[in-house]
Amino acid sequence: MTVIDHWINGAATAGDSTRTAPVFDPATGVSGKEVRLAEPSDVDAAVAAASAAFETWGETSLAQRIRVLFAFRELLVRDEEKLARIISAEHGKTVDDARGEIARGREVVEYACGLGDILKGSFSDQVSTDVDVHNFRQPLGVVAGITPFNFPAMVPLWMHPIAIATGNTFVLKPSERDPSAANYVAGLYAEAGLPAGVFNVVHGDKAAVDAILDHPGISAVSFVGSTPIARYVHERGTASGKRVQALGGAKNHGVVMPDADLDFAAKHLIAAAYGSAGERCMAISVAVAVGSAADPLVEILERKAREITVGPGSDPATDMGPLVTAAARDRVTGAVASGAAQGATVVVDGRGLKVEGHENGFFVGPSLLDRVTAEMDAYREEIFGPVLAVVRVDTVDEAIALINANPYGNGTAVFTSDGGTARHFQRKVKVGMIGVNVPVPVPMSYYSFGGWKDSLIGDSPIHGPEGVRFYTRVKVVTTRWPQRAQDAGAGFSFPTSN
Repeated sequence: MTVIDHWINGAATAGDSTRTAPVFDPATGVSGKEVRLAEPSDVDAAVAAASAAFETWGETSLAQRIRVLFAFRELLVRDEEKLARIISAEHGKTVDDARGEIARGREVVEYACGLGDILKGSFSDQVSTDVDVHNFRQPLGVVAGITPFNFPAMVPLWMHPIAIATGNTFVLKPSERDPSAANYVAGLYAEAGLPAGVFNVVHGDKAAVDAILDHPGISAVSFVGSTPIARYVHERGTASGKRVQALGGAKNHGVVMPDADLDFAAKHLIAAAYGSAGERCMAISVAVAVGSAADPLVEILERKAREITVGPGSDPATDMGPLVTAAARDRVTGAVASGAAQGATVVVDGRGLKVEGHENGFFVGPSLLDRVTAEMDAYREEIFGPVLAVVRVDTVDEAIALINANPYGNGTAVFTSDGGTARHFQRKVKVGMIGVNVPVPVPMSYYSFGGWKDSLIGDSPIHGPEGVRFYTRVKVVTTRWPQRAQDAGAGFSFPTSN
């Protein structure tokens, strides 16, 4: 049995951990690994290492920090295949999908390599007689990331490159379901020349999360996960005086207008709904069919859903892999059953799917529900699996009202050939990330990622310019170099410009 250790101060370590959790291969249902679950003392050790490293890393020149990030970026390119297979083996997604998440994470590393321009301060000359003002940004110190299972490489890469490039040191608590990617990335950082203690990995469960949220040595916490846990992280972290980024769940809608290219729309809805077995916070889980688009759209969706090849992620012929755990599989099958019981039409039923040679894997086939209403559990709940619900409305304004009434506001898309409809949609819908004929509108690294409403607790999105602001704080300096003969002395009234 392989045991996955923590990575603290530049080396793998068991620390004080006495508890472990199984790590499964979702395609077989077999656990061949265990991951250590941290005690608070392990978090203390990681923070101590990060604090010591910050004393020098925070003072290291930006040029030197960027050189390390450039080297790290090249190693991510070199080892993309190895890392993708590690992800696929523990998460279940296809190797090709895992390559995609590494590439999107690498874009943030590339953004971090260009922070020299973004970190420039401002200067105002002669704001008062012989007085100038300038500002600059400095790192916070030790910061932490708590990341989800569905993107074990990409989501952490949306955090730590910017934090490290801006001079902070980092403690990562990845999901215990697929922990190996974090350790592999730690090894790449070390190979790139990152000093020991700047990047640390502490594996664990709620005990580790609470220790991070409560630790007085951690200045900020970034979190991505479900909305209830995002609320918990935000409340507990801010109560401890920390900055907190807390990104929550989603219920993303794809609106299809009658004037859309229905084959194009269906093809992209299928990919967005069933890619990575629907275990994406940006997955389209609701197709909103407007007017006459409904019947032909459902017909095409059914055909394309039945064409999907389900199998182990390591098989190049596989389009969709298994769910990450048996519990996730059971939750998805329960959602399909609930939809049927509450009056939805089960057009494609993925329950009971068995993959030859992998009968004990956590597989569910693509499921398509039609005539779903906003009152049904299949619409209200975040299923986080390969279930696409079709809701029928008469007009685009009804579609917008449906989306705006939903508590989540992460991502949405509209498929149309009419620019006026697209502009009306994007201005009226209350969602943070919008696609026009783009079903998964994840912004590029130089924009920030974050939704509205229950999809973002607090007001701090992730990566891009907002990420730089989150991991730094501003100092404003007012300067005067008086000449003794001209100095009139200090006054007791409040200073004003003159």
